Amino acid sequence: MADPIGARHHSLQRLRRLSRRRSARTDEGAFVIDGPTLLADALAAGVAIDEVVAEPGCPDDLLDRATAAGATVRRAAEGLLARATDTVTPHGVAAVARLPRLAATDALATAGPLALVLVGVGDPGNAGTLLRSAEAAGAGAVVFCDGSVDPYSPKCVRASAGSVLRLAVARKGDSGGVLAGCAERGLRTVGTLARDGVPYDEADLARPTALVLGSEAHGLPAEVAAAVDLAVTIPMAGRAESLNVAMAGTVLCFESLRRRRHATTTPQQGNELDGTPLRAAGCTTT
Repeated sequence: MADPIGARHHSLQRLRRLSRRRSARTDEGAFVIDGPTLLADALAAGVAIDEVVAEPGCPDDLLDRATAAGATVRRAAEGLLARATDTVTPHGVAAVARLPRLAATDALATAGPLALVLVGVGDPGNAGTLLRSAEAAGAGAVVFCDGSVDPYSPKCVRASAGSVLRLAVARKGDSGGVLAGCAERGLRTVGTLARDGVPYDEADLARPTALVLGSEAHGLPAEVAAAVDLAVTIPMAGRAESLNVAMAGTVLCFESLRRRRHATTTPQQGNELDGTPLRAAGCTTT
């Protein structure tokens, strides 16, 4: 076994650089995967892994899988990853993966019945939650537009609970071009407004749909709201003015799934959609 690498090793410097700067991720075409669970998810999804840095205690079988997949595995002393990644409590292993370079048009081509278009969504926790909800509701693609957060930032990757590794994700879309691309692909664009839209439970969300979600502070820009095929609102009984964008997007994702289930389920099919059994969701923490 090779000696553990030191604090100044180039692999730790690379992890630090990719964790902190979007420009570095873009320039190098790489991003950081933190923790054994996400690394296992990435290997299962066929994500290309360049190198892995592991502290003592990382499962050997996981490192063997990474090696078999072509990654270079380096050992590091306990505590070094805390200095190299942005995780408050590092999980003993971090990896550098190759960044998918997927154009918005290519992502939309794999959308299936549902896609998400995020316009100016800046919080990585919200974006990660939307990725997770999108996958759970059967979406095939998520497109980040107009100043949205980098979906491959470490916080967003963690918040997605691995969904960003399995979905078709485009990180540099222009909202105007993306809406046009949705129309070309037969996706009806449905934007979300805090008020004055059609109640979401009265909208036809069973057909192929692209949900268009705006920034946390300002919602959809006026020009984007005017360009979507339909604007919907989630009615509320309490005094809150609006929902968090991740919560609103999740409600709409699962309303789309509910409508599609209702439209396609027959007594012979039971609780299945497009041949894929559905399962009850549990509550987990990330």
